[in-house]
Amino acid sequence: MFGTVNNYLSSVLSATDDYDGESLGTHISLRDVHVQNHNLYIAQPEKLVERFLKPPIDDVVSAHLKVLYHLAQEPPNYMEAYTQQAAACGAVVRLLQQLKDENWCLPLMYRVCLDLRYLAQACEKRCRGFNPGHVLEKAADCMMACFRVCAADGRASEEDTKRLGMMNLINQLFKVYFRINKLHLCKPLIRAIDNCVFKDSFPLPEQITYKYFVGRRAMFDSNYQGAVEDLSFAFNNCPDRFASNKRLILIYLVPAKMLLGYLPAKSLLQRYDLLLFHDLALALRVGNVKRFDEIVRDHELVLIRSGIYLLVQKLKFMVYRNLFKKVFIIRQTHQLDMDDFLAALQFVGVTDVSLNEAHCIIANLIYDGKIKGYISHAHNKLVVSKQNPFPPLISL
Repeated sequence: MFGTVNNYLSSVLSATDDYDGESLGTHISLRDVHVQNHNLYIAQPEKLVERFLKPPIDDVVSAHLKVLYHLAQEPPNYMEAYTQQAAACGAVVRLLQQLKDENWCLPLMYRVCLDLRYLAQACEKRCRGFNPGHVLEKAADCMMACFRVCAADGRASEEDTKRLGMMNLINQLFKVYFRINKLHLCKPLIRAIDNCVFKDSFPLPEQITYKYFVGRRAMFDSNYQGAVEDLSFAFNNCPDRFASNKRLILIYLVPAKMLLGYLPAKSLLQRYDLLLFHDLALALRVGNVKRFDEIVRDHELVLIRSGIYLLVQKLKFMVYRNLFKKVFIIRQTHQLDMDDFLAALQFVGVTDVSLNEAHCIIANLIYDGKIKGYISHAHNKLVVSKQNPFPPLISL
């Protein structure tokens, strides 16, 4: 047993002496092959570790070995494992503070924070007695301690600054905040990147992940143009071999573009198994409100799980707009009887809408800028502008 532990600790020491953050990160990763070695499952490894390593690296490794020990129990003690991983994260913060003008340890920080998030998720899933999101929020607090050290590093050169670790940490925090539905906590993180002088120097994979989450947040703020810009960057730069990731981006990019008036190509949707949006686009184009409702109802669970149900529902006003534009084209007048709109709804199979509800729908379309005009309640008419009464949907 001790021979195995000594070899492991010698490897950690070698990586530390060589300032090899990548190798060091591998040695404390829960995804590395060493976690299968039962000889490393030690409940109290401090004295063994102290013989090889200096503070605070010794605290990181001791905590990691304790994590392995608790995960090896039957059943696994996820809460104790998380607690030790949080201790490892605290030790990484001390290491970052100790290495004032060096950033070679950033890969170690990435791995510790990533495993901290994984263990927090495992606790949320398997441990009882906590409010939903409590453990993940505590994990985010630990990661924020690392982030603050990195963000405050203004003394080193661009090559050595710990600020290069900001985007990786922000992406980890985004994943937590989206999971626990605290998107308002993303705002200061986005501002930190916006104010970063070398925000374009972060690794492209990190930029892709960052743009994906920033684009999704923009959607929740109804900033669809910003969402399309960020999500398009993520999609266009994501390598084709990561088809599942590109599909995930499209789930948010396609409805955001549809809200701006762009209808997706069937070939693209077919390639990524998203023909749901093609069906929605067809109903939207012809103004078939009933068909649109049927598609949404049939795919309700998928839309809810993806977090885009309310976004897709906003497309319904575009369906109304296209249907009512047909009334205008048929009547060829700028004073349209409100009963004609009710008849159009009934024609496409919407029979449960009253005249007052039709008034409300048109009032919302006018407020949203999809129709230029006003309702004359005294005459029960919609009076539309003589210039471009149904403005184009495309706003990009």
